[in-house]
Amino acid sequence: MSRVGLRTCQQITRPWSNRVLAQKALFSSSHRCLDQSNNASRKTTHFGFRDVAEEEKESLVHQVFANVAGKYDVMNDAMSLGVHRVWKDQFIRAMAPSPGTKLLDVAGGTGDIALRFLDYCRNIHHDSSASVTMVDINPHMLEEGKKRFQTSPYAHTGQTDFLVQNAEQLVDIPDESVDVYTIAFGIRNCTHVDRVVKEAYRVLKPGGRFMCLEFSKVDNPVIGKIYDIYSFDVIPALGQVIANDRDSYQYLVESIRKFYSQEDFAQLIRDQGFKTIGSGYEDLTFGVAAIHSGFKI
Repeated sequence: MSRVGLRTCQQITRPWSNRVLAQKALFSSSHRCLDQSNNASRKTTHFGFRDVAEEEKESLVHQVFANVAGKYDVMNDAMSLGVHRVWKDQFIRAMAPSPGTKLLDVAGGTGDIALRFLDYCRNIHHDSSASVTMVDINPHMLEEGKKRFQTSPYAHTGQTDFLVQNAEQLVDIPDESVDVYTIAFGIRNCTHVDRVVKEAYRVLKPGGRFMCLEFSKVDNPVIGKIYDIYSFDVIPALGQVIANDRDSYQYLVESIRKFYSQEDFAQLIRDQGFKTIGSGYEDLTFGVAAIHSGFKI
């Protein structure tokens, strides 16, 4: 090709090449901006000590409890040295349900609270009209509760019901339909705790009571240090030995540390419309756990 022809070819192709490069740069820049925008709008929450997308947490928690459902009660005894039974007994005594009470037990799992509730009504009031609906987002946990009640005095009394439902959206529970709402060792696993409490307010009758039993913060530094060592060194190891699942129990320990302090959670309950008496909570075992309570007035 002649030098004149080569220069002409270069003059023709060079602007075209520049336009292509400019378009590629513009596309790449737009793509980066879109990615940055998506990341900025992507809401995160905690799963133990990890940050995860909000929409991921529910499935991650679901898998944890699917893994531990069969050994849940055994592990509770091992982890707390049986103290969880004392806490739950105190929880029911603090509730002091009257005859005919209609209870909604959310994150009801294996039925610990529901069974104690019905036992109290039967033993204290000789009452068989009290009823409980156990709600859990995890069907594996709820199946464990069903098994327990099949061998209980309440197997054929019509006093129990089981429902797979998300605590943040109790779509099958009507407004102002229950007397007491309980959630024990479950609310810290929910993605939006405020929405859970708001739903509790919706389904409770006027004068109804919200009650939550949950792990909390230990104020005493000496006891707190011992508690930390036991939590992070012993409990996951017990999970491995008893349930062949260290990771799930590592998450459960971490989730406790990420939950609200007693004061902050009591304020959240008030923020959703509940009235509290005094501080709104009762510490158990130096604050390892606490009972929170609020009334819909």
